[in-house]
Amino acid sequence: MLHSSQMWLVCLLLAIFTFPFSLCGHVVQLTTQNFDQILAENKVVLVNFYADWCRFSQMLAPVFEQASDIVKEEYPTGVVMGRVDCEAEQEIAQRFHITKYPTLKLWRNAQVTRKEYRGQRSIDAFSNYIRNQMQSRIQEFHALSDLNVDSSKRTVIAYLESKDSDSYRNFEKIAEEFREDCNFHVGVGDASVKERQTGENIVFRPQNRGSEAEMIYMGDLTNFNLLKIWVSDKCIPLVREITFENAEELTEEGVPFLLLFHHPDDQASVELFKSEISKQLIMERGNVNFLIADGLKFSHPLHHLGKGPEDLPLIAIDSFKHMYLFPKFDDIRTPGKLPKFVADLHSGKLHREFHHGPDPEEQTEEPQTPDTGTTGTDGQGDGTETQTETDSGRATSGSGKKEQTSPPETVFKKLAPSYNRYTLLRDEL
Repeated sequence: MLHSSQMWLVCLLLAIFTFPFSLCGHVVQLTTQNFDQILAENKVVLVNFYADWCRFSQMLAPVFEQASDIVKEEYPTGVVMGRVDCEAEQEIAQRFHITKYPTLKLWRNAQVTRKEYRGQRSIDAFSNYIRNQMQSRIQEFHALSDLNVDSSKRTVIAYLESKDSDSYRNFEKIAEEFREDCNFHVGVGDASVKERQTGENIVFRPQNRGSEAEMIYMGDLTNFNLLKIWVSDKCIPLVREITFENAEELTEEGVPFLLLFHHPDDQASVELFKSEISKQLIMERGNVNFLIADGLKFSHPLHHLGKGPEDLPLIAIDSFKHMYLFPKFDDIRTPGKLPKFVADLHSGKLHREFHHGPDPEEQTEEPQTPDTGTTGTDGQGDGTETQTETDSGRATSGSGKKEQTSPPETVFKKLAPSYNRYTLLRDEL
């Protein structure tokens, strides 16, 4: 009988010399013939998308195999750790937009989750991840006095008649899908009867707010898609915080960043930024990621822009090619200035003017005098006569003649999926 350490060595050798045909573990080989069936028959399915020639896939294989042994022992049914050979199953790979090997995605109740697995690639990490996914995220209260809401988290509370209903089943699926974005509480029967005077209802309580700030869901509780849209809008904020832990995920979404760099003690600028984004730029959701960043933790991007902690707060765009500074933070209060900054990114104007100065029509409207010094991205000078560099990096001389320069290159793209961790199938994310 082989000990576990010996078995691991056998698996490793098999993975190296026979991958992907290893006989170790309980990993299920997924193909176009069984893929949808496996998803439909199990509550949780963790899938490893790999290529047999990829060295990172080869390194992962024995670890994934051993984790599958542990998972199978703890969860004999309802959970599967599977793998897809993306070279042999290109239809599946294209269906789920696989752009790097190995990619690890999770399905719950036959629905792929929004966030792929990006944690440690170890036996314990995979095992704990599955255990976490199998735990319910719904906290049930049996009396209103037992409802204990963590004010630091966004929270959804359901007051329902019974667990044996479409309303409860929909709420349960929603809680699983948004388990990392909101806390979920439910009271059924007598526990919530006082809150059901007009029928079952679901409310959202914002972060750091009391019950007086709750928002009521006005739609049909049996309509899953409608409820999902409402919860998504409430649980996934328009403005998110970027950290070193989620930077890879945010970068891989592939849309430019509009960032507020702020001092960690400065919450006033954060609230102002969130307020103005919601008022002026909500229609850009999906086209731009609105983010706040701790200016002390992310000091490197500030340095890259020629700025430091003393310049906080400040706003910048990272297009994943270059970075551009918004001229003056307080200008976000002026209606139209922030939307114009974003529109100028989309049109290419920010990049063009960075190199060549204001467009001719703007020069006609706001002519530059010969003694104009520093010229910002909005074309307005500060009157200095010495050669200097603007907030956005374009230099001018004392005579007003613009010198072609280059905007700072992207910093955040470097936090995208790494060549030291993945085989990337394309360079531009």
